[in-house]
Amino acid sequence: MPDETSTPKVSDQPLLMVALGWAAILGCAVFSISILIADFVVPDHDWIADTISDLGAGRYEFIVDIGIYAFSGSLICTALLSAHVHMGGWKWSIGIVGLALLGLLVFLIGARNEYGDRDSDGVVIHIYLVYGLGAIMAAVPWLMSQGARRAGRRYGAILVAISLIWVVSAPVFFLLPDSVDGLYERYLGVIAFALVITLARLFIKRGQMLHGAR
Repeated sequence: MPDETSTPKVSDQPLLMVALGWAAILGCAVFSISILIADFVVPDHDWIADTISDLGAGRYEFIVDIGIYAFSGSLICTALLSAHVHMGGWKWSIGIVGLALLGLLVFLIGARNEYGDRDSDGVVIHIYLVYGLGAIMAAVPWLMSQGARRAGRRYGAILVAISLIWVVSAPVFFLLPDSVDGLYERYLGVIAFALVITLARLFIKRGQMLHGAR
């Protein structure tokens, strides 16, 4: 009879790591493709002046909504990976929670449909979701950079760079004229993709290395 008080054996699951890593990258790709499709499908759309939120309202809102939910899934996959392979320290732990919250905020932004069509019925929380996303996005890469260095110095350096670029770039969005804020929002999206793809590659590489060693 097994000893129920003994500590269970814990080990990394390399195939799970690889699968979730590629799922996170795929979610970024789906979001990008959905925006590209909507840019052509939505009538009278100016991708330089009109934001992604403008694409997420109206008759063709489902196109961008699919992408938003896919990117939410990317963030959740990254949070699961970070929890599965904990790189140590309280900062990494807070970063895991931050990634999960980012996934939730992105999902809520897509689900609430309070943008683009200037919806003002009930309690409008879109701007607060955006503020929360911006603040957490600034903190998460920095929080996880120290732990990521254990997998390679360049991972830590990239995450610090992402955090700094976001801190400098994100506030500018609210100061821009409407004629260019659509293009700038896409630039901010690339920074968010960089966070997900950097962490996904870290875990994919680790999973492949562990799988090859077995």
